[in-house]
Amino acid sequence: MLLRRKLIVFIALSTCSLSIASAQETDAARLADGCTSCHGLAGEGGSAIPPISGMDREAFIAQMAGFRDQSIPATIMNRLARGYSDAEIAALADYFSTLEAK
Repeated sequence: MLLRRKLIVFIALSTCSLSIASAQETDAARLADGCTSCHGLAGEGGSAIPPISGMDREAFIAQMAGFRDQSIPATIMNRLARGYSDAEIAALADYFSTLEAK
């Protein structure tokens, strides 16, 4: 009986963990939509817009922190970066670092 309860709890927690991971991936993709309007659908950048696909995770986080605290000059990114939490920036960094650089 105790083993059965432990198994049920394990299965429930495993299912919950998968749902959370899936939700986080969805959130990152949703967040990335805000970036792709300028940086391109795959983060490939454009003429005056730098690519962010394949960008190193830590470099992405540092760049966004610099935009947010205005230590890195920008035309618009300093205003946009202030709208993201640390967790959202980390999720974006994870997302774009996994995309193949173009």
